[in-house]
Amino acid sequence: MLKRTLIGLIRSAETTGEKAKDPALKTRYYKISMDQAWDEIINMFKKLNGYKLLHEVRNVGEIVVEKRTITGRTQDITVTLFSINPLKTAVDIYSASRGSLGDLGSNYRTILDIYKHIDKKLAAHKINN
Repeated sequence: MLKRTLIGLIRSAETTGEKAKDPALKTRYYKISMDQAWDEIINMFKKLNGYKLLHEVRNVGEIVVEKRTITGRTQDITVTLFSINPLKTAVDIYSASRGSLGDLGSNYRTILDIYKHIDKKLAAHKINN
């Protein structure tokens, strides 16, 4: 966690992906259609405290939300859903803080928080890599 805070002194964005070195930032997969996953995740954000749903672009699989941090900064978060096949969906998250200073690891923690909520919401469909 200290390493994340130190990296966060200079970096103000974090992203997940296939090749992420940190296992916590690897793309997540769910055994569910993209449409079903989309509806579940949209409903989750509507009920989730601290997150504000800004845009939904279903045809490209992008959900844009913002979150205010404890320090009052705003994070812009893009959750991207990819249909791997009719019954498998991948989810990646990109989070960036507005402003020029580093984020002290808050984007990292935000991504883990969102994944935790998605994992809970789609628990029956999670594929453990």
